[in-house]
Amino acid sequence: MNQSKSVAIYTRVSTDKQKVEMQLAELREYVQRANWKIYREFIDNGYSGKNTARPALGEMMVEARRRKFDLLLVLKLDRLSRSLKDLITTLDELGHLGIDFISYDNKIDTSSPTGKLVFQVIGAVAEFERNIISERVESWPAQRQTKRQTPG
Repeated sequence: MNQSKSVAIYTRVSTDKQKVEMQLAELREYVQRANWKIYREFIDNGYSGKNTARPALGEMMVEARRRKFDLLLVLKLDRLSRSLKDLITTLDELGHLGIDFISYDNKIDTSSPTGKLVFQVIGAVAEFERNIISERVESWPAQRQTKRQTPG
């Protein structure tokens, strides 16, 4: 039996001249075809994808941490983030929370076996990045000390 999913829709436009209606119409239709339920629509108007301090994005992540929905649906990856690092961090957190992710236009669906593989690769990249940062932080005092002792 196909259990109905609770779906959060996230849309974003960068300027006041752009409208989210096209994104919403496409995503609502997709949810309807899948026979799912929309939990809530999170909409950021006038925010760049590089800006991680977007109000609706923040609210959505709070709701995700409370496990209020099963799946996050966006039209395109760049609506969620323009930074690969931020995208990986967000998708990694969603994965750890057990929330599936679909990017409609990019054909990424983490509820499928292929999508699960994508999520695992994203998680591995996120872990790799965290380890590299840790190494840099741990070696920073030693690097500074070596530079001071080097005759110039």
